[in-house]
Amino acid sequence: MIKVTRLSGEYITINSDLIEKVEATPDSVVALTNGSHFVVKESVEEIVELVVVFKARVLKMVSSLERAEEEAQPNLHLISHRHEEV
Repeated sequence: MIKVTRLSGEYITINSDLIEKVEATPDSVVALTNGSHFVVKESVEEIVELVVVFKARVLKMVSSLERAEEEAQPNLHLISHRHEEV
């Protein structure tokens, strides 16, 4: 999710995975895959940077979670017990 500013000054948060394209007309227009369009104050370059930073932060969090999960796993060993009938 990225936070951008409408021309009115209102902040909106957009799911960056739904961005289809961003055009400068001269204001930046963000077009989503669902057909929605938003005119925002940020430049095309700023929007691209926001998306890159957001996705990098997500990847870093996933990597941290994977490492934490690996460290939390105990060393498990399969132990076979034979049951002898008396």
